[in-house]
Amino acid sequence: MLLIATGLSAQAQTFVFDNNVKAGKYNSENVIAVQPEMRYVTDTAWGFDFIDSPRDLSRQEPFYFSVRVPDGNYRVRLWMGSKRRASSTTVRAESRRLLVENMTLKRGEVREMTFVVNKHSPRISANREVRIKERERTKLNWDDRLTIEVNGDAPALAALSIETDTAAVTVFLCGNSTVVDQDYEPWASWGQMITRWFGPEVCFANFAESGETASTFIAAGRLEKALSMMHAGDYLIAEFGHNDQKQRMPGAGPYYNFATALKTFVDETRARGATPIFATPTQRRAFKDGQLQETHGEYPEAMRWVAQREQVPVIELHEMTRTLFETLGEDGSKRALVHYPAGTYPGQTQDFKDNTHFNPYGAYQVAKCVIEGMKQLQLPLLKALRPEYKAYDPARPDDADAFHWVDAPFFEAQKPDGN
Repeated sequence: MLLIATGLSAQAQTFVFDNNVKAGKYNSENVIAVQPEMRYVTDTAWGFDFIDSPRDLSRQEPFYFSVRVPDGNYRVRLWMGSKRRASSTTVRAESRRLLVENMTLKRGEVREMTFVVNKHSPRISANREVRIKERERTKLNWDDRLTIEVNGDAPALAALSIETDTAAVTVFLCGNSTVVDQDYEPWASWGQMITRWFGPEVCFANFAESGETASTFIAAGRLEKALSMMHAGDYLIAEFGHNDQKQRMPGAGPYYNFATALKTFVDETRARGATPIFATPTQRRAFKDGQLQETHGEYPEAMRWVAQREQVPVIELHEMTRTLFETLGEDGSKRALVHYPAGTYPGQTQDFKDNTHFNPYGAYQVAKCVIEGMKQLQLPLLKALRPEYKAYDPARPDDADAFHWVDAPFFEAQKPDGN
């Protein structure tokens, strides 16, 4: 049996469910026993979602659980483990934002974890919405509910509570397909991996989308949406350049349209008392005669130029991912990107040979590069780094063979927009 406590007021919504210990442990006033047949619908506003419910809640089966909540940040408390069996559990939120990674516990061992998760919809105001793309309409990041994915080799979640949070510092992520929370295997980006390493004092709100440039991001209302949720003391990280260099309209170019758009990010963020940060674009895997080639033209330097002029901190992802790719080598770097022979995934009829978009291993490495960039900038939010995080050097990347990623249930053959 799972138990869920509800408090449905807009000011404080709390949910708890438990499958092996008494509800009193969670200090909940209202408790509802949840059965496998209880599915998410707008009338009940909570329940199992997207895939079949577990046939037996005492068995180790993956599931999605959704709760309908307004836009905002939510403190998610997880009681991992089971009194009846050993477990190995991965937990992700919304569009595959990694929260808990392969947590292995002995039988009877229960461990508590807390994160703050951002939930947002396209709605900006009564008459304004983000112009999301058609393919985004099924993304968990943009729907009307907060969703938790419980997965793993032997998943076991003893309890889950969700309540509103107004204390966490929010880091708004703006960018393209190298930043966005990718919903489908085998695609991944650093924005959905960095969440794994921070405690509940920091929340990441990912507004990035595949194919976006700095100017189209603004035109679609994505920046406006982020600003509508931003508070003094928050941060905004912008990584652009991949797609900007392909723009051909009047005024396009690194030191005109691109630089102007970047200054808009800076000015609007500072106007709200928040801190803008630039991240130079990640490298493409473009080797020639064993040497990685520069493919971004003047765009990384234009970002540095704007940053120097406006006194904006810069995370040098461009240089760190160069080191990462060169360390892995021309062939080894394929293991960080979406390179898979046909048949690796169900319904995959062609080889994947994508030299821009990361797979989970690659995205995990780049997320660590971002954290190391934060450390170089001595950002105060690093106080929220989880103690298990270890210093990272892209010249000594994690062993790809030792990286264990449990696939989500959904696969997409179509590559993300942009290149």
